[in-house]
Amino acid sequence: MVGNRGSDTGPERALRSALHARGLRFFKNRSPVRGVRCRADVVFPTERVAVFVDGCFWHRCPTHGVSPRANSDYWRAKLDRNVARDRRDNESLSEAGWYVVRVWEHEDPGRAAEKVADQVLSRRRSPA
Repeated sequence: MVGNRGSDTGPERALRSALHARGLRFFKNRSPVRGVRCRADVVFPTERVAVFVDGCFWHRCPTHGVSPRANSDYWRAKLDRNVARDRRDNESLSEAGWYVVRVWEHEDPGRAAEKVADQVLSRRRSPA
C-alpha cells in the first residue's frame, strides 16, 4: 500500500485544473478546521467549502466499489472504518459551519467542478 498516493492523485489534479480554469482559487490538501482531524483535497476557506475526491475502492463507491476476496475480513473492516471516518468528518465540518462536497474519482472533472463552483459562488453571494 506504500505505492498508493494520499494526495495529488489524477482525479484531484483534474478537478483542481477545472476549478482553476473557472477562475476559482483555493488551497489544496489542507485541514479546514483546527481540531477536526481531516484534510480536504480542496479548501475554500472564505466560503467555508471543503472538497474531498474519494477513490471508488477506498470509500466504497456504490457504482464501482469492490470487496476483495483475499483477506476479506481485513478489507471489510478497513473500508468500513474509511466510510465511518468520512461520515464523522462530514458531521464535524458541518457543525463547524462548513459545506462538504464529496466527488467520486470516476466523476467527470468538468461536472464535478461545476458542482463545487455552484456551492462556492452561492456561499459568496449569501451573507455568512
